[in-house]
Amino acid sequence: MFQSTKLLYALTLVLLFSGGLLLAKYAPWADQSTANAGYANLGGDFTLSSKDGEVSLEDYRGQVVLMYFGFTSCPDVCPTALSTMAASMRQLTPNLEAQIQPLFVSVDPGRDTLDNLAIYSAYFHPRMLGITGSIEAIDEIVKKYGAYYSHIPLENSALAYTVDHTSRVYLIGTEGQLISTVAHGTSVDELVALLKQHL
Repeated sequence: MFQSTKLLYALTLVLLFSGGLLLAKYAPWADQSTANAGYANLGGDFTLSSKDGEVSLEDYRGQVVLMYFGFTSCPDVCPTALSTMAASMRQLTPNLEAQIQPLFVSVDPGRDTLDNLAIYSAYFHPRMLGITGSIEAIDEIVKKYGAYYSHIPLENSALAYTVDHTSRVYLIGTEGQLISTVAHGTSVDELVALLKQHL
């Protein structure tokens, strides 16, 4: 009786172990296509406005797009990120640089007029395009790209509020797919290396 109980126990352990191996091998969450999907569930086309008219991501098929969410009154984070984007483009050959479209998406449409956005964006790079839209349109693109922003009231300030927001550069491929996001503080050289992989 004791021996058969031990045998049954051992057999149960073997079955559980084998089942665990099979589950680990064939479980949906271990599927390599899912694991390699990366940003497959994020991104997508959008339409916002620039000084010169409507702008859609579809307009830049065949080019790599560098996109950043921010606002023109941002004291330091936005200028740093936009400067990094611009500097990385300038380190490329003119031919490669022409294959990149930098976009600055303002999440502060109440203060960032299209004229101001155009001037501000061009300060960093002549081809950088400042775009924005209604709060509803901005909320839609922010959600699509897994980004974030929030208007924060400022007491005793002429600005009245500031904007807390995601500080990442979004790298969008030539077919309009989100390839990667680049963390704030990434060096120009690192961004150049990433761009060269996709040009």
